[in-house]
Amino acid sequence: MSHFDEERVLSVHHWTETLFSFKTTRNPSFRFQNGQFTMIGIECSGRPLLRAYSLVSANYDEDLEFLSIKFPDGPLTSRLQHLKEGDPIIVSGKATGTLVLDNLLPGRHLYLLGTGTGLAPFMSIIRDPDTYDRFEHVVLVHGCRQTSELAYGERITAVLPTDEFIGESIREKLIYYPTVTREPFRNRGRVTDLIASNKLFEDIGLPRMDASDRFMICGNPELLRDMRVILEAEGYAEGNHCEPGSYVVEKAFVEK
Repeated sequence: MSHFDEERVLSVHHWTETLFSFKTTRNPSFRFQNGQFTMIGIECSGRPLLRAYSLVSANYDEDLEFLSIKFPDGPLTSRLQHLKEGDPIIVSGKATGTLVLDNLLPGRHLYLLGTGTGLAPFMSIIRDPDTYDRFEHVVLVHGCRQTSELAYGERITAVLPTDEFIGESIREKLIYYPTVTREPFRNRGRVTDLIASNKLFEDIGLPRMDASDRFMICGNPELLRDMRVILEAEGYAEGNHCEPGSYVVEKAFVEK
């Protein structure tokens, strides 16, 4: 396992009974682009049990942060949910993924669409100064079933705007739009329905999407499938490492 590092858990935060996040130490040699994921896990029966996890932390942070569901029957998450400070965890020395700015063509507004733990890569992207240099507005849409699952909401609205280095850009350009589907909240509905009906654009005060807008998508399979239909009907082309496009999708979303 020479291409993996053993890190130590620094802290664990349980958002709900089914959602938690944790921070670990970071090998100084580990490099990644904001929006990427890496393989993490634990040793089980003498072998590494690994899954892909997006990095919540920005690439300039001294530690690493991950967001995870608690899946009772999940081979890895059923164990990870019991992590505590000081526990060892395996982290791959290589990061990858499609949700990087270089995979998008230049554009006007950037829409970051995430459901559940699909929020994770966007937490690093909204802390990247380059994000605000490239786009006039950055719209972070996070869809969940219940309000308690809207992780990092306070960090986004109260902490990041006061950041010494990127606070001004966040205050001027970041629009945060949380939405839930199963209980009363100021924003209700599935992300795709809010876009298809134009309600999202009406609520945030921006024009309906056009060819100059860019999209990053990470979440449940239904979100990925339905957003592809919406975007491709509008003439958007998917980008990748070989050829930038008008939208990108992360296919390595962690369900278990």
